[in-house]
Amino acid sequence: MQVGYKIATEAFGPEQVVEQAVAAEEAGFDFVELSDHYHPWLESQGHSAFTWSMLGAMAARTERIGLATGVTCPMFRYHPAVIAQAAATVQILSRNRFTLGIGSGERLNEHVVGGGWPAVRIRHHMLREALEIINLLWQGGYQSYEGEYLTLEDARVFDLPDQLPVIAVASGGPGASKLAAEHATGLFATEPKAELVEAYAEHGGSGPKYAEVPMAWAETEDAAVAEALEKSRWALTGWPVMSELPNPVNFDAASATVRPDDIRGQFSVGPDLDAHVQRAQPYVDAGFDHLVLQNAGPDPDGFLAVCTSELIERVRALTPSS
Repeated sequence: MQVGYKIATEAFGPEQVVEQAVAAEEAGFDFVELSDHYHPWLESQGHSAFTWSMLGAMAARTERIGLATGVTCPMFRYHPAVIAQAAATVQILSRNRFTLGIGSGERLNEHVVGGGWPAVRIRHHMLREALEIINLLWQGGYQSYEGEYLTLEDARVFDLPDQLPVIAVASGGPGASKLAAEHATGLFATEPKAELVEAYAEHGGSGPKYAEVPMAWAETEDAAVAEALEKSRWALTGWPVMSELPNPVNFDAASATVRPDDIRGQFSVGPDLDAHVQRAQPYVDAGFDHLVLQNAGPDPDGFLAVCTSELIERVRALTPSS
């Protein structure tokens, strides 16, 4: 079991994000995961710096900790050729510590380049083509590709690492898990669904299985709930909403009816570490082996302190209940 720390790039400025990665390494985390957004989910979050610049700074400032995107969309504001080059570069700079988490994206970030926002069925076809392009470029040499949606013309990534990054595909259903097994080397999820892991294994997937565990640590339960309600209530809108709305103002409206009790149902909240460990258990039961602690509380330093003293090791020691 590996335990990671999710840094929400929408909630902190770029210098703070890099400093948190350094602190996470000192705390004993195995890896850090960064979201890759153009916009924050809510205006109250207030940030959304360029993830790939921060990854380069993290690679230079850390020695041991793994780095991961959670997740990047390689089809709209980025072409997969650019992501193939970017991921290879981060892998070199980090000395083989990078995992490329990718998914089919959210309109919130991808519509900004004016290319429209196709139906989910088409986005999944595009993701498959993007994976094929990335894997093709990572073979070395000049490559071309003519897909139904994406094209590559006579391109080569000159600087390739001696060890390719893991590619972990975000999955919300068996189709995406199958895609991860056939065209990638890892799985990524946000829900403790055993069927995602089972479908991945059924189609030959044997790589790391990442999952985000929602927590909100604070010295009081009320403080944790209040912070999560202000800045993380978007997470309760559900994927059909999260993938389709174009701007933070839309998420503010869509999440206006979220209440404190809703937060308590989605996150483990407050100072009780037993509650946070219990929140992680279903993900272990589902078969995930790389758990990402995603803190929505108001005090990242305090959270890292309790992780250092106890929480990381307690989560790392979890085994399936059955």
